[in-house]
Amino acid sequence: MSSVARLRPGSRSKVSLAELGHAGDAGALAFYEDVAYYTKTYAKRGADVAYYVRQAHIFGGPVLEYGIGNGRVAIPIARAGFDVVGIDLSKPMLASLADRLRAEPEPVRKRVRAVHGDMQRVKLRRRFPLVIAPFNAILHLYRRTEVEAFLARVREHLAPGGRFVFDYSTPRAADLCRDPNRRYGAPRLRHPETGELLRYAERFEYDPLRQLLLVRVEFTPERGKAWTVPLTHRQFFPLELAALLHYAGFDKAVWTADFRDLPPDREVDSLVVSCRLRGGEPRGRRGPRS
Repeated sequence: MSSVARLRPGSRSKVSLAELGHAGDAGALAFYEDVAYYTKTYAKRGADVAYYVRQAHIFGGPVLEYGIGNGRVAIPIARAGFDVVGIDLSKPMLASLADRLRAEPEPVRKRVRAVHGDMQRVKLRRRFPLVIAPFNAILHLYRRTEVEAFLARVREHLAPGGRFVFDYSTPRAADLCRDPNRRYGAPRLRHPETGELLRYAERFEYDPLRQLLLVRVEFTPERGKAWTVPLTHRQFFPLELAALLHYAGFDKAVWTADFRDLPPDREVDSLVVSCRLRGGEPRGRRGPRS
């Protein structure tokens, strides 16, 4: 069965925001089941990839990546000569990672190790000079207790003097106050796996008490039945997240905008955060493995 077919159960199109907002539910996993669509959609997103490769050159390896997915970031880091251990809850994405690695040279394949599991719970019993969580991985931590559990795992895995680096989309008032009954359309697309021409639209629904944004991604083929994929993101306001990091034992945080190493301004799309454990000593530059 194709991945696009797995996304079509009618029950998902009716799922409500009240039912979502738990690690591992449909709002956290469904968007990542259609790997071919995901890969095509973000194929040109390269600024963050180059940024995390630079971080590996600065802080050295091995690198621990939360939300490794199908290797969009991890494989370029491995190509640069660094070992990467990645954790992800999505089995379809990890299966795609295995497929992609088979096309890589043996030295690159050997540098990547994937672990299936919840980033709040997996314990690797080793430490890394660089821990990363790219492309909104932290937005799948919906409750304070989930954030605390995740940051506890980061602490356990971060070497003395190492850096924890992640990025996330900043909340935008325009998205949080949209009418959930209105469809926001986009140009049609052709599914990369099936060749099917699809109309694409999104609906936005925000829960201000739980700070959860549900995006209902609607796909309508020229023939056949439409289907909807839910994507749930926790909305972290910058000062809120700074406090969570502080009370979890992180400091020396540097906040930059859109992978350009520039201070954030009101137009920032992705905030990039680099921090270390409180009391950690600075770590010197360490190059890739030969």
